[in-house]
Amino acid sequence: MRKIIHLDMDAFFAAVEQRDAPELRGKPVVVGGDPGGRGVVATCSYEARRFGIHSAMSAARAYRLCPQAIFVRPRFEAYVQVSRQVRQIFLDSTDLVEPLSLDEAFLDVTENKQQNPSATRLAQLIRQRIVRETGLTASAGVSYNKFLAKVASDVNKPNGLTLVTPEQAPDFIAALPVRRFHGVGRVTEKRMQRLGILTGADLRVRTLEELQLHFGSSGLYYYQIARGIDERPVEPNRVRKSLGKEATLAEDLADPAQMLTLLGRQAEQLAILLKQADTAAHCLTLKVRYADFETLTRSRTQLAPFDSASEMLAVAEELLARTDAGQRAVRLLGISVSQFNQDIPRADPLQLELPFP
Repeated sequence: MRKIIHLDMDAFFAAVEQRDAPELRGKPVVVGGDPGGRGVVATCSYEARRFGIHSAMSAARAYRLCPQAIFVRPRFEAYVQVSRQVRQIFLDSTDLVEPLSLDEAFLDVTENKQQNPSATRLAQLIRQRIVRETGLTASAGVSYNKFLAKVASDVNKPNGLTLVTPEQAPDFIAALPVRRFHGVGRVTEKRMQRLGILTGADLRVRTLEELQLHFGSSGLYYYQIARGIDERPVEPNRVRKSLGKEATLAEDLADPAQMLTLLGRQAEQLAILLKQADTAAHCLTLKVRYADFETLTRSRTQLAPFDSASEMLAVAEELLARTDAGQRAVRLLGISVSQFNQDIPRADPLQLELPFP
């Protein structure tokens, strides 16, 4: 039986801002882009969440929901510094740390450096040390697999800890709305609801054959999760399957020449990343989002690898010609590469380029 902890910093970016600027404490703080432009919310304080604001929402809508909110531009360097502190606290307990982002990670503490037999007690000690050394709080979920630990960490936010034992798991899962299951997005949730599957209990009574009929290869996953089965290990060094760059534009773009200029810059960035990883890619994918939010992708796979910006841009231009870009205005453009010559370790979340302007 494994002992897994999922730790999630509470409203991380906003909490750092409130820590560093005491005048922001107790106020609705939104970290992200310009509410007068096309910025998006990276995160927000719990005071702002009471107004219905959440991450990935447009900053303009966040302003409409809470005109008194204080909008703060992200300070990535500060967040990275704190994330490094927190990461070291994790590593002082176990080497089996799988970062998911700057502010959350899985820890396998079945065997740990403190030789503490209680994962719950260890999670408490880690959370106490985070408060002591960073002035911030974290919530934790403790269980025997990753799925349950992650769901549990969200139960008593902020600054809470939830344990789900093997004995508690069946009832805990049965009461979960299906939207809380990892891998169930809005579309799948609606499909499940049409089938009368609203909770974990509803999911559990469905046969494997029925779930595979309606959800294909995901059916086995849903069948197992409903029964508390998740054998995924905590992976400190996962393999990256793609590299990509994309940009949401400040204004809708209708000029193909300007689009190619942007794609050229992205191709140059990807070429640098490929060189740093000492590899090349065989598949290139173009992503286009039109002004009406319709999104599509076009891809090309070839035997000869893409290993220069000029090659990638040439293919991106051909793929762009297979879209309506130019005839229709575009609000987002991006390219990504995959199918590498050799495995690339997944980028450290401390070094990721964060996806907001």
